[in-house]
Amino acid sequence: MATGGATGGGTADPVDELSADWKSKLVIPERDSRPQTEDVLNTKGNEFEDYYLQRELLMGIFEKGFERPSPVQEAAIPVALGGRDVLARAKNGTGKTGAFLIPTIQMIDVANHKIQALIVTPTRELALQTAAIARELCKHMKVQVMTTTGGTSLRDDIMRLYDPVHIIVCTPGRILDLVSKGIAKLDGCNIMVLDEADKLLSMDFQEVLDGLIEKMPTKDRQIMLFSATFPHTVKLFKDKHLNNPFEINLMESLTLKGVTQYYAFVQEKQKVHCLNTLFSRLRINQSIIFCNSTQRVELLAKKITELGYSCFYIHSRMVQNSRNRVFHDFRKGLCRNLVCSDLFTRGIDIQAVNVVINFDFPDMAESYLHRIGRSGRFGHLGIAVNLITAENRRDLYRIEKELGTTIQPIPAEIDPSLYVAGAEAMAGHAAGGGGGGSGAPAKP
Repeated sequence: MATGGATGGGTADPVDELSADWKSKLVIPERDSRPQTEDVLNTKGNEFEDYYLQRELLMGIFEKGFERPSPVQEAAIPVALGGRDVLARAKNGTGKTGAFLIPTIQMIDVANHKIQALIVTPTRELALQTAAIARELCKHMKVQVMTTTGGTSLRDDIMRLYDPVHIIVCTPGRILDLVSKGIAKLDGCNIMVLDEADKLLSMDFQEVLDGLIEKMPTKDRQIMLFSATFPHTVKLFKDKHLNNPFEINLMESLTLKGVTQYYAFVQEKQKVHCLNTLFSRLRINQSIIFCNSTQRVELLAKKITELGYSCFYIHSRMVQNSRNRVFHDFRKGLCRNLVCSDLFTRGIDIQAVNVVINFDFPDMAESYLHRIGRSGRFGHLGIAVNLITAENRRDLYRIEKELGTTIQPIPAEIDPSLYVAGAEAMAGHAAGGGGGGSGAPAKP
């Protein structure tokens, strides 16, 4: 893309001058100066302009704060723009959402009022987050993005589909309901993206996805799968539905390089006291605390509040409006700590989270990987602290081995530079409810 300059003979080209001027008028957010790891810095040096994207899309990309493509975006965007099926493995928090949204938006024909792309996610929160990012990226375009998930009004979705919709971000059950009722028509939908594909291709969703694909055109159909882990079910799906997919694997290691992992051996009755100690000693910007059941989520949230710290909780049994409100308010930084079940392990991207605590240790390596991936987003630094009882010892050693990672004994003092940005790490520990820290966005 032209960036200005002069033609031969020294006369300025007005088209080039116009091309150079559009960037200066953008409202670009303040640059994030936190240090980053090679998870996102190990690139080929490409720029978004190198992909010949529409000017209006580039405007949305830069105003979203994206500066240059991450490794997974460099690998996926040009291939996806060529219309080829994609099978991409990359770590949580390294830019996978942008890797499929940018080419999908670019390929939309706004003159065609049919649904042209389905982006399927396993959870309602992830669908809402992905749709919000899509709308930001195409805010200078006429591309229409719709979200549809379970737990919301079917009537509202029906009314929305009377108007043109180009991209639908959805959970599997709700979109199949709309399609089977003839309300959402996929005869013009050539693009399907499965985000967190390993979860979507579990036994719960496979038949639903098969049903959706049957409704899509067979000619020029493009399917893209993105995930951090690809179990055997992905291979079965690939062999059945994908046409010579381009495979991307950026998983030389499974865990994010910027997340330092610790464990503390405790008795079950000592866990709340240990959590209280962590809150008082750590410099928490925002934290997510995981429990293994919805009942324990609510009980722990009550305990944390009684200790005097700010705390929200969220789990799958809550009504959708309450889940939406908690997710929105925590994302805005209105509370420092969030207690949740594994509902929140899939793709939730909250940049301010620098501490993850496994109050209950998971028994599956996959769950552990996705949980700790809520910290250290997009190459930034974070820590994960695991409270381990005697019953968890074998699971701890097994998960370390399966992930090829090291979970260290927690030291008496944790170096703030491991999880607090720049100058903040050098500052003194600030007191405050909920594990304070200077510059934290959340209210104590």
